[in-house]
Amino acid sequence: MLKTGILNPGINSLLSRVRHTNTLVIADRGFPFWPQIETIDISLTDDIPRVLDVLKAIRANFNIGNVFMAEEFHLKNGPETCREFELALAGIPLAFEHHVEFKKRVPKAIGLIRTADTTQYANMLLESA
Repeated sequence: MLKTGILNPGINSLLSRVRHTNTLVIADRGFPFWPQIETIDISLTDDIPRVLDVLKAIRANFNIGNVFMAEEFHLKNGPETCREFELALAGIPLAFEHHVEFKKRVPKAIGLIRTADTTQYANMLLESA
């Protein structure tokens, strides 16, 4: 039995299949369903867990080369929320693009982890290094 790290077997399985330059999406609760990619829904109640909770949990064992987010994130969230995300992504190149362009990347992802995050446009696409 696992005692530390990611305990969710679905997330462990998904992460083990992400290879060099593959992508993984961590999404908020309102993110659309994409039938062509595996989705692991870990939402429980509002904001439990959040996108940043998942990011922090996987960052120790997941080599992230680039992160993509919707530029609308900055327009819909205050400076404190934006700063919290910047700190969580420290040292990782981060690119912002229109949410329509962001969503065009999603079908190519290995999978999607859906959270209960209520932060608007908190979705991120992680590209493995």
